[in-house]
Amino acid sequence: MAKRDYYEVLGVPKTADEAEIKKAYRKLAMQFHPDKNPDNKEAEEKFKEASEAYEVLSDKDKRQIYDQYGHAGIDQQFGSGGFNWENFSRFEDISDLFGGGSFGSIFDTIFGGGFGRSGGQSSRSNKGSDLRIELSLSLKEIALGTEKTVKINAKTACDACNGSGSADGNTETCTQCRGTGQVRTVRQSLFGQMQTVSECPSCRGEGKIIRNKCSKCYGEGRMAKTKEIKVKIPGGMEEGQILRVRGQGHIGPRNGPHGDLLVQVNERQDDLFERHGNNVVLEFPVHFTQAVLGDEIIVPTITGKARMKVPAGTQSGREFRLKGEGIQGLYSDSRGDLIVRINVHTPSRLSREETELYKRLADLNKKRELKPGKTFKEKLKDFFT
Repeated sequence: MAKRDYYEVLGVPKTADEAEIKKAYRKLAMQFHPDKNPDNKEAEEKFKEASEAYEVLSDKDKRQIYDQYGHAGIDQQFGSGGFNWENFSRFEDISDLFGGGSFGSIFDTIFGGGFGRSGGQSSRSNKGSDLRIELSLSLKEIALGTEKTVKINAKTACDACNGSGSADGNTETCTQCRGTGQVRTVRQSLFGQMQTVSECPSCRGEGKIIRNKCSKCYGEGRMAKTKEIKVKIPGGMEEGQILRVRGQGHIGPRNGPHGDLLVQVNERQDDLFERHGNNVVLEFPVHFTQAVLGDEIIVPTITGKARMKVPAGTQSGREFRLKGEGIQGLYSDSRGDLIVRINVHTPSRLSREETELYKRLADLNKKRELKPGKTFKEKLKDFFT
């Protein structure tokens, strides 16, 4: 079944601002929240659908990708399994509706996979942060896609304690949460009495306490290291667009989940081509004689060369379109076009023989009277009279 448009899901126009989008989501969250609709699978699906739409439309970068490429552009942001609780980062925007606290139990049920690690411990609390880098690419690399090896300085598991943070490998079960990493609180809400789950303040959601901390990482379980990774850049990315590489950011404290690597693509200026969306424009000079008599020329393309006919009588500024010789569409098999703009070259230096030939041509042109066309002002006057 095809996904519905995110704007349609939230019931907002494509011009909606951040406040309108948030208001629409909060309304749907109250309407379809599982605690208000127990054992109602349809309500669960609508709550999940609304949460997915809000996660995308409330994020500037994700919304830009979705607006331009639709679901095909955004699905890769969520990985092969599609949208799940790990992708949702806007818990605080609706926490006040349900008496505060964490939404682990809710998203366990709806999105599957469990909101925490084994034993019910929350994994969001010690997830590593994202790492951001910039990558400068040529127009050809952007047009066709490429793979780059990049060096990043990321926090990785401490080799002295294997990421545990403990010098002797021993940990104690947290007495406040009894190893679950969560504390439960009963609160009053709009729907009556509700039980909410929040992170244990004593162990910060890990369920364990370290007494003898590792002297190398000071109990954090991670150290900064430089490493090389390969990043695949899909063809068709725009200047300043962000590519998210899952699991290549900083590792979380004490073997917590990795954050992501955010790669910002910057486009280097090309010596020959100018980009216009998925099309590229090439200013190509031809001799006066080629423009007058016509010729077959060879023009450069992003991938190599192509032959093109210049008809007799071609004027300077005339454009010719070579289909499929432009930039590949992002997450698409189609490619834009190469637009060749002819620039008729006027020679500044002539040999004696060339001068004589042009003089003879000038004498012939005197017999041909050139009648100037009407100016735009004259055409406008004729239109209204």
